[in-house]
Amino acid sequence: MIDLSTTYLGLQLRTPLVASASPLSQEIDGIRRLEDAGASAVVLYSLFEEQLRQEKLELEHRLSAGTESFAESLTYFPQPSEFRVGPEGYLNHIRRAKETVSIPIIASLNGATAGGWTQYASLIEQAGADALECNIYFLPTDPDVAAAEIEQQYLDILQAVKSIVTIPVSVKLSPFFSNMAHMAKRLDQAGADGLVLFNRFYQPDIDLEELELKPNVLLSTPQALRLPLTWIGILYGRLKAGLAATSGVHEPEDVINLLMVGASVTMLCSTLLRNGPNHLRYIEQGVRDWIDTHEYESVRQMQGSMSQLRCADPRAFERAQYMRAVTSMPSQPHRSWPAGSLV
Repeated sequence: MIDLSTTYLGLQLRTPLVASASPLSQEIDGIRRLEDAGASAVVLYSLFEEQLRQEKLELEHRLSAGTESFAESLTYFPQPSEFRVGPEGYLNHIRRAKETVSIPIIASLNGATAGGWTQYASLIEQAGADALECNIYFLPTDPDVAAAEIEQQYLDILQAVKSIVTIPVSVKLSPFFSNMAHMAKRLDQAGADGLVLFNRFYQPDIDLEELELKPNVLLSTPQALRLPLTWIGILYGRLKAGLAATSGVHEPEDVINLLMVGASVTMLCSTLLRNGPNHLRYIEQGVRDWIDTHEYESVRQMQGSMSQLRCADPRAFERAQYMRAVTSMPSQPHRSWPAGSLV
C-alpha cells in the first residue's frame, strides 16, 4: 500500500497536494469541491492589509459624520478603537469552512507592514484556522532603502505574528534577496514553521489605446517550476521549517520533481483554475503510479533524495552546472525549442 502522506506546518496531510490561495476558495462549495477532488489542505484566498485599513477608515468616517456641527454628539459614541474592525466576513468564512470540511484550513494574510497584522492574526486563530500563511507582498521601489531594511521588515512581520498566535505560521516570500539562503535561514531562526517558495509579483501591462497601466494577471506555466525546485533543493535539510513549492505545478511529474528535491507539499493554483478541481485526481493518480512503478513505498522515502544535500553532484545546483549547460548549447536554433526559450 503506497503511503502518500506528508507533514507540513505540523499538520499530518493525506497527500502533498495542497490547493493554494485562489478564487476557488472564496465559496464554501468551492472548498468542498477541492476536498472531494483530493486536496489535502486548502489555503484560503488572501485577506489584504489594505482591506483592514480601508474598513477602519470607513468606520471612523461614519462615526464622525456630522459631528463638526454637533461636536457634543461625539461623547455619546464609543471611540473607534473600541470596535472590532476588519472584514468579519473572512472570519465567518473560516468558521463555516471548518464546519463543512475535514481537511486543514490555512488562512492567508497579505500585506507589507507589521501594523494591524497581529490583531487580525489572533482573530483568525480564534475563528479556527489550522495555520496562517503570511503572504508578504513588498516590491521595494525606493532607491534609498537598503536591503537590510527590507529583510528586517519581513522578520518584524513574522515575529509580530508569532508573538500573538499559537497556530503554525508560514511565510510566502519572493526570491529577490541578495542571499536567498541566508534570508531563509533568518526566517527559520525567527520561528517560521514553513516557507512557501515563491510569491509571483504582479507585473502590470500597458493599454496602448488608453495609454494607461492595466492589471494583467498571468497564470503560471510549467517553466515557472524551475525556481522553487532549485531553491528547495538547496535549502532542504538545512532548515527546520517545512518547504512548500508553489508556481508551475501542473502535472504529476512536477509534483514528483519537487518532492525529490525536498518539498513537504506542492501547492496548486493555475492548473486548477484552468482544468477545475478534479484535475487533482489526475495528478494524485499520476504520482501514485510513478511511485509504484519505481518501487518506492511512500512519499517520505523519496523526499529530499535529489536535494543538494544528498545529490551525488551537489554542483548541479550551482554555477558549475550553469557553465556546463551554456557551453553545451548547439550554435544553431533547434526547431523543438519554443520561441523565446533562451531569454
